[in-house]
Amino acid sequence: MTLPLAFVEKAPDRSPPAIRPPHPGWSLLKPFNPPITDWRGLRVWVIGASSGIGLATAEALIERGASVQVSARGAAALERLVAQHTRTGTATPVQAWPLDVTDTAAVAATARAVLAQGPLDLVLYCAGHYREMRATEFDLGELQQHLAINYSGALNVLDAVLPGLIARGSGHISLISSVAGFRGLPKSLAYGPTKAALTHLAETLYLDLEPLGLGVSVVHPGFVQTPLTAQNNFSMPSLITPEQAAAAMLNGWARGAFDIHYPKRFTRWMKLLRLLPYRAYFPAVRRFTGL
Repeated sequence: MTLPLAFVEKAPDRSPPAIRPPHPGWSLLKPFNPPITDWRGLRVWVIGASSGIGLATAEALIERGASVQVSARGAAALERLVAQHTRTGTATPVQAWPLDVTDTAAVAATARAVLAQGPLDLVLYCAGHYREMRATEFDLGELQQHLAINYSGALNVLDAVLPGLIARGSGHISLISSVAGFRGLPKSLAYGPTKAALTHLAETLYLDLEPLGLGVSVVHPGFVQTPLTAQNNFSMPSLITPEQAAAAMLNGWARGAFDIHYPKRFTRWMKLLRLLPYRAYFPAVRRFTGL
């Protein structure tokens, strides 16, 4: 027998949220993202927080009153950060979640544990791997290691946190790329392409997620004093400290920026190089690098 329509159970709607076009009040002058100026009470997950830019940014956010969740493979470094900010008789403003971003199941489990304590207002992907490489020293294993940490790890994190952010209709995703991803550079055979992929990923995420109320930003550092750049055996122009990098990122989030790049005295030149045709770009790079 045929049941009346009122008694027929409808299948759940599993279609993705509709992506709306820019609203009528859209302006070229409006911020790309909702500006974040007051961090008090906000929950942030910094992935890649054991050293360098990630550590400095986590510390800056803690100082501004954020509840910071930190992840990295280096559990000892995370515990030192927690111990440093623990106050007797008060709740610690930072929690450590040791994590290997290349382990998809571990990322998912950690995200569930973090989200069980409350929604996230910012997810910062700062995990990174870097080794110099030229085509004459092609190393497939090293190339795949870069890919796994710098790019696939970001995808693992996004897979774990995006559904909740979309359902909530708020929150911010920030990916640490690099000026090395702007165009091909000598010695960057393994590193540069993964950072270019992150930039492309952030641009596409912004187009899809901004209409849904989410913020997306991509960070393009120049040379920063970190364990990764310490292995470089060449002069690094406009080298800055991790604390300066963190300050530039907080300033970018406060402005609602999409592309956060620093130090501008260096990154602006890199952006100009990106505009050159190949006939001019290749000779310019050879001249400036000597390679």
